[in-house]
Amino acid sequence: MRRLAPLLAAAVLALLAAGSTAAETAPPAATPIRHLIVMYDENVSFDHYFGTYPDAKNPIGEPRFVPAAGTPAVNGLTPQLLAHNPNLANPFRLDRADLFTCDQLHEYPAEQRAMDGGAMDQFVQWTGTPDPHCEKTQVMGYYDGNTVTALWEYAQRYALGDAFFGSTFGPSTPGALNLVAGQTHGATPAAIPELVSNGTVIGDADPALDDCASQPAVTMSGRNIGDLLAARGVTWGWFEGGFRPDSVSGGKASCGTSHTNLQGTGEKDYVPHHEPFQYYASTANPHHLPPSSAALIGRDDHANHQYDLADFWRAASSGNLPAVSFLKPPAYQDGHAGSSDPLDEQTFLVQTIDRIEQLPEWPSTAIVIAYDDSDGWYDHVYPRIRQQSNDVYDDRCGTPAPGQFLDRCGPGPRLPLLVLSPYAKRNYVSHTRLEQASILRFVEDNWQLGRLGDQSFDARARSLQDLFDFGAPPATAPFLLDPATGLPER
Repeated sequence: MRRLAPLLAAAVLALLAAGSTAAETAPPAATPIRHLIVMYDENVSFDHYFGTYPDAKNPIGEPRFVPAAGTPAVNGLTPQLLAHNPNLANPFRLDRADLFTCDQLHEYPAEQRAMDGGAMDQFVQWTGTPDPHCEKTQVMGYYDGNTVTALWEYAQRYALGDAFFGSTFGPSTPGALNLVAGQTHGATPAAIPELVSNGTVIGDADPALDDCASQPAVTMSGRNIGDLLAARGVTWGWFEGGFRPDSVSGGKASCGTSHTNLQGTGEKDYVPHHEPFQYYASTANPHHLPPSSAALIGRDDHANHQYDLADFWRAASSGNLPAVSFLKPPAYQDGHAGSSDPLDEQTFLVQTIDRIEQLPEWPSTAIVIAYDDSDGWYDHVYPRIRQQSNDVYDDRCGTPAPGQFLDRCGPGPRLPLLVLSPYAKRNYVSHTRLEQASILRFVEDNWQLGRLGDQSFDARARSLQDLFDFGAPPATAPFLLDPATGLPER
């Protein structure tokens, strides 16, 4: 043991030196935000959650939402749109008794057709639910602050964006890829009916580099934000509910853990096509290997920055919160119609945010709440198409320039966006036009990473700067809510 002691000491010093070197080489943050946490939920249009903000109906027996004086208006559902809508049905209010809706149709062609070249009058016909147990007019439903109470309360305390769009049309996988790469092109195989067209992902194909995936599955070429972060020594990770295997056989992981939602339906926690880094060989963790230790969460090891949600809290409780964290709830809490609901989603959001706001890192933290797609829910705002394609579903997608990747028409539907931070503007509504790749752009700019290139939408996207005020003293006091009601704790 005496002979081994010098060797062990040398090994410890080497490890400490390596960690110190990585920390020293990481670029400093360009803003006071040294920790960014992106909470990426599922399938909600802006009008579906915020169409009547800040005016709630406040029926007896439901959490009562009363806006602060001077709360700014959003580009929402006007009296004309509510009573004389151009669609086959008028928008109608859903409340806490209407939590469990059917999944709407939210495919790349259907969403374009629903918008009808800007007339916004074909939602019932094209994105109304295909489920025979629900009326297609359900697509016109919206919630208010008596159901999505926590989100409305966060908008009162922090900053809300009412001009945030999907970077392209389409369902969850394109939205996840746009978040981390600003890019849906580069898929192999290059053609799968309704999933991949001209090498571009337009549907929910699973990641081939994932033991828990189903067929058909694809891989993606090119770089993502994880590659840029790792190259500069910035700690980061994707943390998803159910990522930890329930069993391993022959080295292959099985992702079978599940939970029951408020409807009493069991849902598998892990959804492979919601995990964008699993599509890239450089960032995939195919066998769902756990991190070597809490100290290495966010750093390079065999987990390759892909983790279970429990690992986020392991890192946070050990004082090892990564600089950039992406949090994905288990499926029953992600807000996806048909498998989740607004109150299960609220429980996850509030319990998570309450804990984050009580961490010692909160004074230098920002939380972004965003969504991967609209689920096809009605929204009255037509996006300004900036990326042309060869699509025949919407004439405004037009004809692409020579050399442009095809089937990336966008921006797509309008989605909710909130920024929670001691530096977020208070009770503020940003009308700056943003998109999913704007989150990517903020990460690139804040840690001085450069651009991804290869026609990534990071080059065109504006950053999130308008939702922050870095010149004012930060409001560091936690803003704690009740996960059941969504109202502030008293």
